[in-house]
This record gives sequence, structure tokens and C-alpha cells, in this order.
Amino acid sequence: MVTEFIDPAVYETLFPEGITRYAVGGLFVGLGAAVIYFGTGIIAGASTFLESTLSYVSDQSRFQRYRYDRDWRIVFTVGIIIGAAIYGVFWQGELWTTEVQPARLLLGGLLVGIGTRIGKGCTSGHGVCGVGSASKTSLVGVMTFLLVAIGTAQLVMAAGVNP
Repeated sequence: MVTEFIDPAVYETLFPEGITRYAVGGLFVGLGAAVIYFGTGIIAGASTFLESTLSYVSDQSRFQRYRYDRDWRIVFTVGIIIGAAIYGVFWQGELWTTEVQPARLLLGGLLVGIGTRIGKGCTSGHGVCGVGSASKTSLVGVMTFLLVAIGTAQLVMAAGVNP
């Protein structure tokens, strides 16, 4: 069991409501990635799905390269949004479940978008599919994502920034 390796006080601080929701979410993400890969042969990276969705509204060539098979990808993208909304409404009791200010969410989303371009993909593509297929590039990418995220979190906490 995980708690055997972690001091219970630390475990309860990090996961005050337990790890079940994270385990179930991880299983669904993995299952979805497997279904997409075995059904289409395409790695299920969310940034690629976003690019193909943007091909409906932008004529830029980088968005148009996915135009040939974009219709099913928009269903996936919309499914992510609807799934989050359903979770928020039925299990959290409200649609908006964060205390983070909208401007910070927007800035965070922008920085994540820039990071996915620099990193040649997102955590779902590299972390779930790339690591699962033992891609060396994805392994290095995921280690970099984690180190930068941990460092950023430490800096933000040290600066006393709250949501």
C-alpha cells in the first residue's frame, strides 16, 4: 500500500480526501488513451487535439495539418470539457470549483499552451502515451515537466502567493 512508504501525516496533508479520485481518473485517462490508440493508431495528446480543433477557425498551416481527420477529435475535446463540467456539478455540487482567480487561470492556461509547443506535446501525450511506449524523448520530457513544476511550486509557495 502507498501509505506504508509515506509518513501518514504527509499523506493526509497531500491527499486530505484520499487518492481514490486520482486513481479512478488515471484509469480513465489510460483507458481513453488506449482506446484511441488501438482504434485509430493515433497517440492521444490533448495539445494535438486542440490544434486540430483550431483548424476550424484558423488558416495557419500548423493547424491545418490535422484537418483530414479532425471531426472525431473535436468530440474528444468537447468530451474533456463536458466530463469536467459533469464532475463539478454532480460530485462537487457546483460548476466552478476553484478559488483561483480567473486572470490567473487565463495566464496559467496561456503558459501551459506555450509550454506544450516548446515541449512538442503535453503531459497526456508524453506522460501517458509516450512513457507507456518507453519513448526516451517522452521520458526526458516528463522528468523536465515534473522538475519545473516542483521548482515553480516551491518558488510560488516561498513568495507567499495564494490562489
